[in-house]
Amino acid sequence: MSEEMPEIPASLVKQLRDRTGAGMMECKRALVEAKGELEEAVRILREKGLASAAKRAGRKTPEGKVLARIDDGQGAIVAVGSETEPVSGNEEFIGFAERVMKAVEAEGPDAVDKLEEERVELVARLGENIEVVGAARLEAENGEVLAAYVHPPAEKIGVLVRAEASPELARLVAMHISFASPRFLSRNEIPADEIDAERAILEKLPDVEGKPDDVREKMVEGRLTKGFFAETVLVDQAWIHDPDRTVGQALDEHGAEVREFVRYALTQ
Repeated sequence: MSEEMPEIPASLVKQLRDRTGAGMMECKRALVEAKGELEEAVRILREKGLASAAKRAGRKTPEGKVLARIDDGQGAIVAVGSETEPVSGNEEFIGFAERVMKAVEAEGPDAVDKLEEERVELVARLGENIEVVGAARLEAENGEVLAAYVHPPAEKIGVLVRAEASPELARLVAMHISFASPRFLSRNEIPADEIDAERAILEKLPDVEGKPDDVREKMVEGRLTKGFFAETVLVDQAWIHDPDRTVGQALDEHGAEVREFVRYALTQ
């Protein structure tokens, strides 16, 4: 004779929902499986959540939110990704992103690891992969300013800048970085082997390869400057606010210098 299923009171289902945030029917099924034992039902839901998160891990998260905030000489930026746009507007998702931001503000980017269990539970509840794509915290030193920019309305691209500049100029630089997506602050940051690889490609171009050594060298260096450096290095890029100048020239005009930047984009 089969064992009778226990009657699950609505109050117990509510307790489990409050503890785990899981749906009503999920909670009821877990309580039935746990024969009405609340702690066992919590364990069952957690195991299912871990399995669900593992199954969804690795899925792309091109949607979501980038948050950036500056307070008293300290700036933080976090990017939290989701698979779909509706989830990026979900209250639970936004609440989680805000808790990630507060943790990074208080303890730095390593604090994200402390929220892993909460992330896994959120994946189970929302039914899609949720990923903390990036997190950083910058501190302004003597004479420096911080500037943040998150591109509206989607808020999927954000930038945090540390610079010796006016707040207005630093913000213009942050806007530029959000649009132009530089990989490096200056040429000194580029790995030598990456420059060598780019130079080798240019040297083999048909209109370059047959030229005398001195001419070929000038052509290659010119194309490096106008191509690779102008695309990837912040100070070599055309200033989006005045494309006739480079970012470096715009900074020099004001005696300014960018010391560090962080850019996160969920769309690429």
